[in-house]
Amino acid sequence: MPVNALPHGLCRDCLTPAQTASRRCRSCGSPRMLAHAELENLFLAHIDCDAFYAAVEKRDNPELRDRPVIIGGGKRGVVSTACYIARINGVRSAMPMFKALEACPEAVVIKPDMEKYVRVGRQVRSMMEALTPMVEPLSIDEAFLDLSGTEKLHGAPPAMVLARFARQVEEEVGITVSVGLSYCKFLAKVASDLDKPRGFSVIGKSEAFSFLSRQPVTLIWGVGKAFTATLARDGLHTIGQLQTMERNDLMRRYGTMGDRLYHLSRGMDERSVKPRSEAKSVSSETTFNVDLSRAEDLVPVLRALSERVSARLKKADIAGRTIVLKLKTTDFRIRTRNRQLGDPTRLADRIFHTGLDLLKREIDGTRFRLLGIGVSDLTDAAKADPPDLVDRLSHKRALAEGAMDSLREKFGKQAVETGYTFGHGKAGQPQRDGDD
Repeated sequence: MPVNALPHGLCRDCLTPAQTASRRCRSCGSPRMLAHAELENLFLAHIDCDAFYAAVEKRDNPELRDRPVIIGGGKRGVVSTACYIARINGVRSAMPMFKALEACPEAVVIKPDMEKYVRVGRQVRSMMEALTPMVEPLSIDEAFLDLSGTEKLHGAPPAMVLARFARQVEEEVGITVSVGLSYCKFLAKVASDLDKPRGFSVIGKSEAFSFLSRQPVTLIWGVGKAFTATLARDGLHTIGQLQTMERNDLMRRYGTMGDRLYHLSRGMDERSVKPRSEAKSVSSETTFNVDLSRAEDLVPVLRALSERVSARLKKADIAGRTIVLKLKTTDFRIRTRNRQLGDPTRLADRIFHTGLDLLKREIDGTRFRLLGIGVSDLTDAAKADPPDLVDRLSHKRALAEGAMDSLREKFGKQAVETGYTFGHGKAGQPQRDGDD
């Protein structure tokens, strides 16, 4: 066994390697033991700060330590974050504030201080980046890490490095984190939620299939309330039921989402950790050769730009919640209009139709020299475009767009067009364009 290898376990408090599985550390007596047969061979982690906003406020005001704390707006607002004491009393994120206070009337309500939270989040992020350059942020307080190949750098395998990191965050930042360690992103994320707060859970390859078989379908990314109802109507409630189904059958029923169900239900996730800077938006714009004012001239270009933005979001495996329309008039005055969606999107169809609604309000005879469309409030693509119970045709449009993407990937970008751009030739394409 290499000098720095772990004998399948360690103490998360004193970091002493454990020769055999035991309920308490033989060195310090702590019950926070971590043991797993595959511990030495797993390197992909998901780290999530525990009740982040509330934890920062409790750190800065020790008098709040043993009190329920809710971060959110006034009586008409919603809960941004609730500490675990408040959660025990039934408070949940996104709950209307009046309901949260009915469930926990003794809670201390604090308005969010985003500037402070961003500052603390960046501090934790920089500590992650000291472990490995392979850090993929998901939000202000969570990220994926790929620690493969870092054993020589740290003199210890990933599990020990992550345990050190968790202790360092508590000591230096004053908040706690939960760690999930596995062989793929999906199960690392699942593992980090298993034992909050101050958790460290491991899911290895040997147990993945059986572990997943006992879980509800809602564990799979993208299976929200609407899609859960769809699966329930088809008699599908557990991941174990999905494991018995063929891929073609799932795709025939649910399109691209069926492919996700097939793979993730079996613990198959080949996505790699993709380090990226915290891009604020993805956008595309074009400056016209001649100023345009008519809808029939502007709409085809808007569609083409929307498809370009969508392709970049899909390639980066991200999505965004806010659609931003940009126009520049002939006298160089810039107009920006935006609309926040109920759920993040990466679909050209949703980007275009939201942008089109914004554009129609601006078509009043004004001549424009530039048109742009973008998406901001970026997040992981797994949260994007859940089935819409109100717009029943949205699912069919999403399937059609997936088919168009496949054809373009195989035969080129011009292999298939929508009616918005077909027949418009160069007039329906960006003329002098730029991406951001």
